[in-house]
Amino acid sequence: MSAKVLTIDQAKAAKFDIIENGIGGHAVHETVVALRAARRSGTASVKTKATVNLSGAKPWRQKGTGRARAGYKASPIWVGGGVVFGPHPRDYSKTVPKQVRKLALRKALSARIIAGDVLVVDAFAVSAPKTKDFIALIKANAAPEQKVLVISAVFDENTYLAARNVRPAQLVTAREVNTEQLLAFRKIIVTNDALPQLAERTAK
Repeated sequence: MSAKVLTIDQAKAAKFDIIENGIGGHAVHETVVALRAARRSGTASVKTKATVNLSGAKPWRQKGTGRARAGYKASPIWVGGGVVFGPHPRDYSKTVPKQVRKLALRKALSARIIAGDVLVVDAFAVSAPKTKDFIALIKANAAPEQKVLVISAVFDENTYLAARNVRPAQLVTAREVNTEQLLAFRKIIVTNDALPQLAERTAK
């Protein structure tokens, strides 16, 4: 089982809508930014002068001590006092229209096909859940690259188990693959049964 490069003509024959001009670059940027922003937890938080656990009593009298005036120990200018303009829990997620996300996926996939980075195989599976078998399969299809994205309609359990310790490679179904994943790997291996689903997802 040897992988073959998916050419532009073959992609068009498989009903892929290939973008061969500069259209879609901004959509890719917006979509990737949104995907990364959605992964941010937004849970960073600091205490302000109102929430820090310190006494509100005046540290010393207003006049006569020779020291600067001070009203409370929680003042931000004091060590241990509150923090000014610090982070608080927030939602970083961005909303990207469906048509923009679809254009971004089509543009990213088109760019990888034009660059010759998309390889097609009949099937992708290992007979036993062994990491060495998975690595050997990757090398047989995408040598010498190991940073590979494998796209299939479905994966069996043995293949998932064999791939979980191989960090440079990732398995993803054709229904779930996103724009960021299409751009993050050096080579993309696509099984024949995944081609119709990818074509459907990227169709106008």
